[in-house]
Amino acid sequence: MPAIAKYAETPFTVLISCLLSLRTQDRTTIAASERLFAIAVKPASMLAVPVDTIEKAIYPVAFFRVKAATIHDICRHLLDRFGGEVPADLDDLLTLPGVGRKTANIVVTIAFRKHGIAVDTHVHRISNRLGYVRTKDADSTEMALRRKLPKRYWIQFNDLLVAYGQNLCKPISPMCSQCKIAQYCRRVGVKVSR
Repeated sequence: MPAIAKYAETPFTVLISCLLSLRTQDRTTIAASERLFAIAVKPASMLAVPVDTIEKAIYPVAFFRVKAATIHDICRHLLDRFGGEVPADLDDLLTLPGVGRKTANIVVTIAFRKHGIAVDTHVHRISNRLGYVRTKDADSTEMALRRKLPKRYWIQFNDLLVAYGQNLCKPISPMCSQCKIAQYCRRVGVKVSR
């Protein structure tokens, strides 16, 4: 979440930078967010920006055309249904176009400092690899973690496991020989390690 945390000024900037970050590297997200937020930082002013201008501002984020249209749709929903404010409720966030559980949890935790567990590919993989949960997809992992993990760890869990997954506990051939918690890991699904 480093790219998103940089834009934690308002719930709206958190939401939009999170949307931009999906399937996009942090440095690309940060640059795109800077360009976009130089144009508009509120739903009403963003909705006034033509979609093709948003596309140009956020390029080269992944799916930039789809994301530009989605940003417009989100702004419309925020203005029509939520008085121009990003809702603090997870279920309300999930009703916004393009907002899935991971994005909603990130907005809830970063923008509103409420309990949530953002589950991405790293959190899902490592939680299962450790043997802490046994799930097939990210949504199931989130629900299992909500039942099992003490709430005081929810907010930072994503940050810890994302960094860990990017640098040590990689999808293929994890660096188990360098892992500080290897003795506690069940190595579920690990066939080759370093």
